[in-house]
Amino acid sequence: MRQKNLELMVGVFVALGLAAFLLLALKVSDLTRIGENDGYRIMAHFENIGGLKVRAPVTLGGVRIGRVISIDLDSQSYEAVVTMSIDPRYDRLPTDSSASILTSGLLGEQYVGLEPGGMDSYLSNGSVLKLTQSALVLEKLIGRVLTNTASGDTPPK
Repeated sequence: MRQKNLELMVGVFVALGLAAFLLLALKVSDLTRIGENDGYRIMAHFENIGGLKVRAPVTLGGVRIGRVISIDLDSQSYEAVVTMSIDPRYDRLPTDSSASILTSGLLGEQYVGLEPGGMDSYLSNGSVLKLTQSALVLEKLIGRVLTNTASGDTPPK
């Protein structure tokens, strides 16, 4: 009888451990928010999105206000079209707001950072941001520095 109780306790402990591990994995990967698509959608065109991925955060002043929900290619302009879902609590973003692709840390993941504008009209579902800044691609930057150094040009002061 003692052996069965011990086995039952070990089984319960293992089951609780697996449940805790699953909950932690869902929390870290933010899969618990997959069903939340009740925000309004805005789009932005970028020349280069670098390593931006679907589900990347959209921030305003360092606060996450949304997620990237899709990344497509515009066949006319050959630019990346990033569609973002913004939480409905943040429905007062001016229409002249700008979007930049930023990197968290030196080699961290990329995200979209929004900067509010000053207009009195606000973004709504389907709005397109006109002011965008593409991702800073480290390889291109290093290439420019090496090219300028090799040709003897000095950087502008």
